[in-house]
Amino acid sequence: MKHDIGLIGLAVMGQNLVLNMANNGFSVAVYNRTTSVTDEFVNDLPDRPEDVVHSGTADRIDGYHTVEEFVQNLKTPRRVMIMVKAGGPVDAVIEQLKPLLDKGDIIIDGGNSEYADTNRRTEDLRESGFRFIGTGVSGGEEGALKGPSIMPGGDKEGWPFVKDIFQKISAKVGPNNDIPCCEWVGEAGAGHYVKMVHNGIEYGDMQLICEAYYILKHTLGLSNEELYQVFKEWNEGKLESYLIEITRDIFTVKDPETGNYLVDDILDTAKQKGTGKWMSQHALDLGVPTTLITEAVYARCLSGQKDARVRASKVLEGPEVKFDGDKKQFIDDVREALYASKLVSYAQGYVQLDAAAKEFGWKLNNGDIALLWRGGCIIRSRFLQDIKAAFDKNPDLENLLLDDFFKKAIDEAQPSWRRVVASAVNNGLPVPGFGAALTYYDGYRQDRLPANLLQAQRDYFGAHTYERVDKERGETFHTDWIRERNLT
Repeated sequence: MKHDIGLIGLAVMGQNLVLNMANNGFSVAVYNRTTSVTDEFVNDLPDRPEDVVHSGTADRIDGYHTVEEFVQNLKTPRRVMIMVKAGGPVDAVIEQLKPLLDKGDIIIDGGNSEYADTNRRTEDLRESGFRFIGTGVSGGEEGALKGPSIMPGGDKEGWPFVKDIFQKISAKVGPNNDIPCCEWVGEAGAGHYVKMVHNGIEYGDMQLICEAYYILKHTLGLSNEELYQVFKEWNEGKLESYLIEITRDIFTVKDPETGNYLVDDILDTAKQKGTGKWMSQHALDLGVPTTLITEAVYARCLSGQKDARVRASKVLEGPEVKFDGDKKQFIDDVREALYASKLVSYAQGYVQLDAAAKEFGWKLNNGDIALLWRGGCIIRSRFLQDIKAAFDKNPDLENLLLDDFFKKAIDEAQPSWRRVVASAVNNGLPVPGFGAALTYYDGYRQDRLPANLLQAQRDYFGAHTYERVDKERGETFHTDWIRERNLT
């Protein structure tokens, strides 16, 4: 039997995608560089629990010890999905495959590759006669098995050959759970770019939730039991989302060894795999202010300086944390601040998507992208449907904050948002996410910012020129500031 698709790379994500494909009726060939991993995966299939392996799944999966044998056992045009570490390992696997494949075969990279690599690989493989699809996959291990969000891009000629598989294994949403969270995103690296933005928004969401927790814990002194109740209530309203849900659950877990709540015994240093950093770096290249996500990246960097922070805490002083207001009102304020800040995070993400689409000539459908994130992925949440509705109503929407629904939401949340940020500042509690979101909002709504003085400074010391409010845009001027100055 020749297989519908082949997958290379049997780490947990790869294994679960294979099981997902086979559970949905597709036959899958698998290969891993370490042959013992292949053998162990295939041999253990019959012993997997029923909620992981459906009837007949084991019969649809075969493992191979050489790439040559693996390729020979695929239907044509061959579809090969690569699930290995991003960067050089992906290029190495592609070079292994090229001599063994025929023109028109499809190579799929389902890892967390950088969009620039996908741009390059799409063009290089097209010139060699192959179809390359760079595919963002979100949802973690559980999503890979039960239905992830899938964001394919690359050579569009390859899309019809993988569409059926990808849409069947993806998460489903809609009234009848029949709308797949998978649709063609765009040319070249568009799929991996959208996945990068997803991950950047994920960074922002997680940071904002952590700040909400930190404020409630240190300002009000809430216990983990009380925090559980707060997040439980939040998850039943407009903040309903996967990340709020798992945060709720975290507050219930105790360490069997110590009996303490586990969250309190976890070291406060956060790691990252790079996608949030890539988004911030490209935001700077594009000249777009993706400030909240960048602050979320920096917050992880600061958390990593644990030893330095411990030393500083013994030297540097700040205000004593005090609260004498209405406890319930403050919890409601934090909820509203979190909601408003999340809206800003998504708004910034879409502004960057639009800028990237213009830069690379991609035709992105922002409403469809919101739908891709409605299920299966880490940032899935209730208000993504509202984002889709906003772009369906106005596909050329310049910024989500200008949509009537989101403008009203921000207007309603604004008093609470400002009270929470002010309280945090007065109590010496760091809120880089909340603060960046509010500062962006206040900057975006101003028709005049102090950059006029900045331009005067640049022209003074470097003759960089400036534009004038009373002249046509694009016309530049220079002043001899030293000669014109009037010192008294």
